[in-house]
Amino acid sequence: MVPIRNGRGAARSKRKLRDNKLTRSMKRIRADMVKINEGQERIRAGQKEVREKFEEISKETAKLKEETNTISKQSAANQVRLDLMFQIVKARSENDAPKDAALTQILRALINGEAEPELKQAPRGEARTRLIINHSCARTI
Repeated sequence: MVPIRNGRGAARSKRKLRDNKLTRSMKRIRADMVKINEGQERIRAGQKEVREKFEEISKETAKLKEETNTISKQSAANQVRLDLMFQIVKARSENDAPKDAALTQILRALINGEAEPELKQAPRGEARTRLIINHSCARTI
Protein backbone atom coordinates (compact mmCIF):
# COMPACT_ATOMS: atom_id res chain seq x y z
CA MET A 1 0.00 0.00 0.00
CA VAL A 2 0.96 3.53 -0.72
CA PRO A 3 1.18 5.74 2.24
CA ILE A 4 -1.25 8.65 2.19
CA ARG A 5 0.50 11.92 2.27
CA ASN A 6 -1.24 14.54 4.12
CA GLY A 7 -0.05 17.22 6.35
CA ARG A 8 3.19 19.07 5.87
CA GLY A 9 4.67 16.90 3.14
CA ALA A 10 1.67 17.32 0.85
CA ALA A 11 1.53 21.08 1.41
CA ARG A 12 5.26 21.37 0.72
CA SER A 13 4.89 19.42 -2.51
CA LYS A 14 2.02 21.62 -3.72
CA ARG A 15 3.96 24.75 -2.81
CA LYS A 16 7.03 23.46 -4.68
CA LEU A 17 4.91 22.75 -7.77
CA ARG A 18 3.33 26.19 -7.54
CA ASP A 19 6.75 27.84 -7.08
CA ASN A 20 8.18 25.95 -10.07
CA LYS A 21 5.21 26.99 -12.18
CA LEU A 22 5.61 30.62 -11.05
CA THR A 23 9.36 30.52 -11.76
CA ARG A 24 8.76 29.18 -15.29
CA SER A 25 6.12 31.85 -15.86
CA MET A 26 8.49 34.61 -14.65
CA LYS A 27 11.29 33.32 -16.90
CA ARG A 28 8.91 33.31 -19.87
CA ILE A 29 7.76 36.87 -19.04
CA ARG A 30 11.38 38.05 -18.69
CA ALA A 31 12.26 36.50 -22.06
CA ASP A 32 9.24 38.21 -23.61
CA MET A 33 10.31 41.52 -22.04
CA VAL A 34 13.81 41.14 -23.52
CA LYS A 35 12.27 40.56 -26.97
CA ILE A 36 9.97 43.55 -26.51
CA ASN A 37 12.90 45.76 -25.45
CA GLU A 38 14.89 44.66 -28.51
CA GLY A 39 11.91 45.48 -30.70
CA GLN A 40 11.55 48.90 -29.09
CA GLU A 41 15.27 49.60 -29.66
CA ARG A 42 14.88 48.70 -33.35
CA ILE A 43 11.85 50.99 -33.56
CA ARG A 44 13.77 53.87 -31.91
CA ALA A 45 16.70 53.35 -34.29
CA GLY A 46 14.33 53.31 -37.26
CA GLN A 47 12.61 56.49 -36.07
CA LYS A 48 15.97 58.20 -35.64
CA GLU A 49 17.00 57.17 -39.15
CA VAL A 50 13.71 58.42 -40.60
CA ARG A 51 14.04 61.71 -38.69
CA GLU A 52 17.59 62.22 -40.03
CA LYS A 53 16.47 61.47 -43.59
CA PHE A 54 13.54 63.87 -43.22
CA GLU A 55 15.87 66.63 -41.99
CA GLU A 56 18.22 65.96 -44.90
CA ILE A 57 15.32 66.13 -47.35
CA SER A 58 14.11 69.37 -45.75
CA LYS A 59 17.56 70.93 -46.14
CA GLU A 60 17.74 69.78 -49.76
CA THR A 61 14.26 71.20 -50.41
CA ALA A 62 15.26 74.58 -48.98
CA LYS A 63 18.42 74.58 -51.09
CA LEU A 64 16.46 73.73 -54.24
CA LYS A 65 13.92 76.48 -53.50
CA GLU A 66 16.74 78.98 -53.11
CA GLU A 67 18.33 77.86 -56.39
CA THR A 68 14.96 78.04 -58.14
CA ASN A 69 14.39 81.59 -56.87
CA THR A 70 17.87 82.62 -58.02
CA ILE A 71 17.29 81.16 -61.48
CA SER A 72 13.88 82.84 -61.65
CA LYS A 73 15.38 86.23 -60.73
CA GLN A 74 18.15 85.79 -63.31
CA SER A 75 15.59 84.87 -65.96
CA ALA A 76 13.47 87.90 -65.12
CA ALA A 77 16.53 90.19 -65.25
CA ASN A 78 17.46 88.72 -68.65
CA GLN A 79 13.92 89.33 -69.85
CA VAL A 80 14.16 92.97 -68.74
CA ARG A 81 17.40 93.39 -70.69
CA LEU A 82 15.88 91.77 -73.78
CA ASP A 83 12.81 94.02 -73.54
CA LEU A 84 15.05 97.07 -73.34
CA MET A 85 17.09 95.89 -76.32
CA PHE A 86 13.96 95.38 -78.41
CA GLN A 87 12.67 98.82 -77.39
CA ILE A 88 16.03 100.32 -78.41
CA VAL A 89 15.84 98.57 -81.80
CA LYS A 90 12.26 99.82 -82.24
CA ALA A 91 13.25 103.39 -81.28
CA ARG A 92 16.14 103.27 -83.76
CA SER A 93 13.90 101.94 -86.53
CA GLU A 94 11.48 104.82 -85.83
CA ASN A 95 14.42 107.29 -85.76
CA ASP A 96 13.48 108.34 -82.21
CA ALA A 97 16.94 109.42 -81.01
CA PRO A 98 15.90 110.76 -77.57
CA LYS A 99 14.07 107.54 -76.68
CA ASP A 100 16.97 105.50 -78.08
CA ALA A 101 19.47 107.43 -75.96
CA ALA A 102 17.38 107.15 -72.80
CA LEU A 103 16.80 103.42 -73.23
CA THR A 104 20.47 102.83 -74.04
CA GLN A 105 21.46 104.72 -70.88
CA ILE A 106 19.05 102.63 -68.83
CA LEU A 107 20.38 99.40 -70.37
CA ARG A 108 23.98 100.43 -69.64
CA ALA A 109 23.09 101.28 -66.05
CA LEU A 110 21.34 97.94 -65.69
CA ILE A 111 24.24 95.96 -67.14
CA ASN A 112 26.85 97.85 -65.07
CA GLY A 113 24.90 97.19 -61.89
CA GLU A 114 24.03 100.84 -61.32
CA ALA A 115 20.34 100.04 -61.72
CA GLU A 116 18.31 97.06 -60.68
CA PRO A 117 14.99 95.95 -62.06
CA GLU A 118 11.98 95.84 -59.79
CA LEU A 119 9.71 93.23 -61.28
CA LYS A 120 6.01 93.13 -60.54
CA GLN A 121 3.42 90.77 -61.93
CA ALA A 122 0.67 92.49 -63.90
CA PRO A 123 -2.93 91.20 -63.69
CA ARG A 124 -2.77 89.30 -67.00
CA GLY A 125 0.57 87.67 -66.31
CA GLU A 126 2.92 89.96 -68.23
CA ALA A 127 5.73 91.51 -66.25
CA ARG A 128 5.78 95.24 -65.60
CA THR A 129 9.28 96.52 -65.19
CA ARG A 130 10.43 99.42 -63.14
CA LEU A 131 14.09 100.33 -63.13
CA ILE A 132 15.59 102.05 -60.15
CA ILE A 133 18.62 104.08 -61.20
CA ASN A 134 21.07 105.29 -58.54
CA HIS A 135 18.29 104.80 -55.98
CA SER A 136 17.15 108.37 -56.59
CA CYS A 137 14.97 108.47 -59.69
CA ALA A 138 12.67 105.78 -61.00
CA ARG A 139 11.43 105.11 -64.50
CA THR A 140 8.65 102.86 -65.61
CA ILE A 141 8.93 101.13 -68.95
